[in-house]
Amino acid sequence: MTTAAVPLFPPAPPAATTATTSARPRWERPAYTVLLLLTGALLLWNLGASGYANSFYSAAVQAGAESWKAFFFGSSDAGNSITVDKPPAALWPMALSVRLFGLGGWQILVPQALMGVGTTAVLYAAVRRQFGPVAALLSGVVFALTPVAALMFRFNNPDALLALLMTVTVYCVLRALDGARTGWLVGAGAAVGLAFLTKTLQAFVILPPLALLYALCAPTRLRRRLGQLLLAAVAMVVAGGWWVAVVELWPAGSRPYIGGSQNNSFLELTLGYNGLGRINGNETGSVGGGGRPGGGGGGGWGQTGIDRLFTGNIGGQISWLLPAALVMLAAGLVITWRARRATDSLESMARASFLAWGGSLLITGLVFSYMQGIFHEYYTVALAPFLAALVGMGVAVLWEERGSRAASLTLAGSLALTAYWAFVLLGRATGYLPWLRWTVLGAGVGAAVVLPFAARLGRRALLAVAGVGLGAALAGPFAYCLTTVNTPHAGSIVTAGPAVAGGGGPGGRGMRAFYLPGGGMPQGGPGGGPGMRPGGRPAGFPGGTRPGGAGPWGDVRGNAPRGAGGLLNGTRASAEATAALRADAGRYTWAAASIGSQNAASYQLASRVPVMPIGGFNGSDPSPTLEQFKAYVKAGRIHWFIGQSESQAQGDTPGQGLPQPQAQPQGGAGGEATGLRRAGAGPGGGTSSAIETWVKATFKATTIGGAVFYDLTAPATTMP
Repeated sequence: MTTAAVPLFPPAPPAATTATTSARPRWERPAYTVLLLLTGALLLWNLGASGYANSFYSAAVQAGAESWKAFFFGSSDAGNSITVDKPPAALWPMALSVRLFGLGGWQILVPQALMGVGTTAVLYAAVRRQFGPVAALLSGVVFALTPVAALMFRFNNPDALLALLMTVTVYCVLRALDGARTGWLVGAGAAVGLAFLTKTLQAFVILPPLALLYALCAPTRLRRRLGQLLLAAVAMVVAGGWWVAVVELWPAGSRPYIGGSQNNSFLELTLGYNGLGRINGNETGSVGGGGRPGGGGGGGWGQTGIDRLFTGNIGGQISWLLPAALVMLAAGLVITWRARRATDSLESMARASFLAWGGSLLITGLVFSYMQGIFHEYYTVALAPFLAALVGMGVAVLWEERGSRAASLTLAGSLALTAYWAFVLLGRATGYLPWLRWTVLGAGVGAAVVLPFAARLGRRALLAVAGVGLGAALAGPFAYCLTTVNTPHAGSIVTAGPAVAGGGGPGGRGMRAFYLPGGGMPQGGPGGGPGMRPGGRPAGFPGGTRPGGAGPWGDVRGNAPRGAGGLLNGTRASAEATAALRADAGRYTWAAASIGSQNAASYQLASRVPVMPIGGFNGSDPSPTLEQFKAYVKAGRIHWFIGQSESQAQGDTPGQGLPQPQAQPQGGAGGEATGLRRAGAGPGGGTSSAIETWVKATFKATTIGGAVFYDLTAPATTMP
């Protein structure tokens, strides 16, 4: 065998060498069960308060529950006019749930919560094999208490399924490394393929470190390793490519338009708006994307750089234990690297685990830190499993080596660093539990100082100090999680935890909209109203609110940028408008059409009849063209065209009655410094604005429930 073909990890000996095959302690199974139950309880608590959450995806779920064709393509409406701007895998579990149990917020969001429990289980299994049950439990707890995970596994964006599949991928690669098992590596490829059908090219981010790890380290001949990787690649292409092939081969005239693309091509969407465009900022059809003037390196999506994940509101989503995880990665590699081609397969696999989870964390974090295009805080949920695994594994390794001064000081230093960073993050939310940040700092630093000497006081004292340190490390993210699960979230841009000054989405502000249980929006103007506190703030939150809107568990304001309501958060469909849409809806393919997916989704979810979203999410997709829209109207396939309500025309988020902060200027397609573009403007005007102009010139407007409706079956002038 040549030197190049010698694996870094030797084959496992016949005897059992992994922690998973050793005798399980009697407490493990109950503890594991409690971990999963508490994770499920956290994710299911108050779940229905978010209503339809992101109505953009909820409308597609509703459509998929009504039409199998819409289910397959991921259409926004059962009339199959246009798809969402992602592949449909994340929609399928939710649509099946709605088919079985009916339409509602719970039915849509419960599959997401169950994915969170599943991710915890897979993470536990992966860590336990090499590091034992304590490390696995710690990893599971860290993951469950990561604020952005508590947010996204209670929300209906694709990121929940993506995080689950990425965790499965790493688990399968580690199982494949333990004995060079082809089946497990093929399973990893299939998981990546399904992840591609969830969020396209983001699924491929972790491929380079994992493929390189297997190519260099699998305990078999080089030729076999490369052959196994080829089989895994085939499995990936099959699992992710079958749907793409069907869509590309399907006649364009008999399938929905591919939302987010500019030429009705899923491949163009994958490589452009949803792919390389996210990296370089060249996102045709985007709203205020990166690479435009005034963005400071990140366009309208924040400053890029190595510290991006630690700054502003992003830090509170994911970075509580990120410094410690990086320290644990370095320490774990140093400690396990002593097993160089030795006979200890368990320690070799421990090193492989650090390389797999650490490589996935580093490459994903670097991509997020430097991507120039659209970037939202909630994307960081992809880091949560990697971070949690590193913390659990690193603590286990350092604890075993605590007799060494270097290991004990590293463990204590990581704890002190974590306590200090929690102190910083808690201080970013003005007025948010000020007692907690000082308690965390004092308990964490105190435990860190005592920890290296606690062993001299006996085992009980050592465990007590370790328990205090662990509590201090997790108290901050735990508080953020409680804030998150007690706060309804809706709209397109959501964040975990309390409001943070200067943090959030476009223009530097987070986005929250609030629904009442059952999916209704709070009513009332600035002076309050049903379900609202004085000042327009939602009532009913634990502990009430403080002056300025900050309660003990954070900000309860809806803080959508002015002018972005119809684009990012939709509208409130009145009872009168809903009744008009339902009247004779069976006679039409679409009961109505409206510019922008969020507006259309709001009316579709309220009426449960198809509403065409002209121009897709941003109102900038050329779907339908003016000629196509005229043909639909002439054939009597669309009943109403819904224009702007009065509140939308004034630039407020409709129906919320909440004070709205100004958005920072975003560059439009022509580089002008405007606000967030109103849905329908599109790059350079777009077909959606042409359709709107034609409708206004041809049909008579009438106001129904505060919204402007045009009856497309009764033209006021001769249709051209």
